[in-house]
Amino acid sequence: MHTIYHPADSRGHADHGWLQAKHSFSFASWFNPERIQFGALRVLNDDIIQGGMGFGTHPHDNMEIITIPLRGDLEHKDSMGNTEVIHEGEIQVMSAGTGVHHSEYNKNPDKEINLLQLWIFPNKRNVEPRYDQIPIHSLHKKNEPFQILSPYPNDQGVWIHQNAWFHMLDIDEAESVYYDLKAEANGVYAFVIEGEVEIGEQLLQKRDALGITETATFEVTAHQDAQILLIEVPMVVH
Repeated sequence: MHTIYHPADSRGHADHGWLQAKHSFSFASWFNPERIQFGALRVLNDDIIQGGMGFGTHPHDNMEIITIPLRGDLEHKDSMGNTEVIHEGEIQVMSAGTGVHHSEYNKNPDKEINLLQLWIFPNKRNVEPRYDQIPIHSLHKKNEPFQILSPYPNDQGVWIHQNAWFHMLDIDEAESVYYDLKAEANGVYAFVIEGEVEIGEQLLQKRDALGITETATFEVTAHQDAQILLIEVPMVVH
């Protein structure tokens, strides 16, 4: 097993006043030549947006965009005609494909929102844009990775145009579980949302991450109650 450790404080930081953004990979004005992407995972932003503020209408194309509010409610509008609110405990996916414009705002004027937004390179270009969101609390399992995203429309969770799987892991202190990769050519980017865990003798704390490749399985041991996002993606982007 090969690993690469990304401590939380090594991420890029952008202070826009209304937005505090942490970038796991090069984004906007923050550039790190050693942190461009992890396989098909191009963006992992950890954003805190002040009440009533947000991103005005802007374009995307040929990217799979996934948003997971950790706290608060995000209002989304797009050129496909969708006007939705994405709540804490939900996951949203937008396949930008041939092109889409959208805006994202904190729905609540008096509360900040904290969200994760991830961009995945697709394995099909110029697809028809699409949108979906689902609650993930009904999928929840304790001390066992539960799937929230896959390549298959009829599978558990949302789906994207890529041979990728997302799992959440809500693990109790002193518990250990294994994650088995779905595809041989894939790797996993393990991002600790809360708590403290150990993977491959590497201790990971809140917002630390570990890129894991060259293995079919790995063990996660919790030193504290923890929540982890396991992002499995192809390591070669075609």
